[in-house]
Amino acid sequence: MLTRKQYELLMFIHERVRESGIPPSFDEMKDALDLKSKSGIHRLITALEERGFLRRLEKRARALEIIKLPDNVAETLRPATTRSQAMRMSPGRHHTRGEARVSSDTRGAGSPRRAIGEGEGAINVPLVGRIAAGTPIEALQNKMADIPVPSGMVGRGDHYALEVTGDSMINAGILDGDTVIIQEVDTANTGEIVVALVDNAEATLKRMRRRGDSIALEAANPAYETRLYGADRVRVQGRLVGLIRRY
Repeated sequence: MLTRKQYELLMFIHERVRESGIPPSFDEMKDALDLKSKSGIHRLITALEERGFLRRLEKRARALEIIKLPDNVAETLRPATTRSQAMRMSPGRHHTRGEARVSSDTRGAGSPRRAIGEGEGAINVPLVGRIAAGTPIEALQNKMADIPVPSGMVGRGDHYALEVTGDSMINAGILDGDTVIIQEVDTANTGEIVVALVDNAEATLKRMRRRGDSIALEAANPAYETRLYGADRVRVQGRLVGLIRRY
């Protein structure tokens, strides 16, 4: 399993190679991850090499080759075709406020985010509270705001947005501070990431799996255990259809 910084670095390199065909420089990687020195980047790259995700090519500048991505990262991505359709991550601007990158992978799999462009159709979705990717907390509070999302991300039915707190879904590409777009449904297929209400009291964002007469709520971080409940204790309040991340 990757640490958060290892995951962020791998995905940053992946995005830059997809966009320009050239891996980022060490200075760009340092700025993107808010590290104080390039030695931290060297350690992260070494760890990614040891885990078989990266390879350094000898005698070449910026010689980094991605060998593989985490198993649950989607590879079927639509390329950004114009500047208005994709605000590309430029050196030293990884955390610029107001830039949003969006994934519409219904599995929430952590693929490089496609940005909301000004020319794209968008609809407003209500942001209704916070959801735990960790220890369950109360969710579906009062409406806090409306947020615009690409119309192609949402299908039929009602949708809402929740701000993620915690890191239990990090290996599914869902990080603390992300905003998830949820289709309001009361059923879901096994293996889907859902908003699950436990004992009509606490809600959490987890991958749901049916196990006979029980339901397992599965984290995507080895630091968190899978929790098993009787089917009558868990109620699905929606399934993940998209994710927004701001830099």
